[in-house]
Amino acid sequence: MTSSTRSRISKSRLAPFGFTPPDRRSATEFWVVRHGESTWNTEGRYQGQADVPLSHVGVLQAASLAERLTGQHFDAVYTSDLLRASQTAETVAERLEGAPTVRPDPGLREIDVGELSGLVIADIRERHPDYLEALKTDPWTTRRPGGESMKDLYTRSGAALDALRARHPGQRVLVFTHGGVVRVAVGLALGGVPANAWARLSVTNTSITRVLLGENSGTLLGFNDDAHLEDLIEATEADDVLGQTQ
Repeated sequence: MTSSTRSRISKSRLAPFGFTPPDRRSATEFWVVRHGESTWNTEGRYQGQADVPLSHVGVLQAASLAERLTGQHFDAVYTSDLLRASQTAETVAERLEGAPTVRPDPGLREIDVGELSGLVIADIRERHPDYLEALKTDPWTTRRPGGESMKDLYTRSGAALDALRARHPGQRVLVFTHGGVVRVAVGLALGGVPANAWARLSVTNTSITRVLLGENSGTLLGFNDDAHLEDLIEATEADDVLGQTQ
């Protein structure tokens, strides 16, 4: 088969979709992990960028993920600089091939919930009813009181992921972060996500989402894989992004 024939076949396979996937030689494959359950997850408190540690269950979740990824190779490991993410990252990294150094990146922090930090949903309904109504109408640009909107988070953490992509072309990178940033990674892979779809992207603690990101394209390889939690009781899904409790 000639090279021109192979080229025509390749183009014909892509034609029905009108999409050219990222070139793996230059694109970056991200494994994006949400942190383990935190103590405020357990209490049903909004946390955002509050520096809250893992709960007992969260420690077990991180250990289960570490067991699953034991011996796996990653070219680099990054984490949000918040404690619940970095604790999860350190637990896993020591079991990876070569026990790579975990590098913190504040751009990978969760959405800033501002005045909602530390509150439970009953408090928010009482103190910030206008915010909750606005969130229902416009979940994308509505800012948490004194904090960020989902659009703000997308801009901030999207820039952080893009910088990592440029730093690690053709490599596989493990990222420990938060539910909101996992959704951003999905959006980057899909070229955006419809506003009302964000609330339907359920992200459990220590789940793995895999995306391949090129300079101008992306592909979603896997989403919310939490098979390592099958023998554990809890895998918290709710979070600050969706107007529930993280």
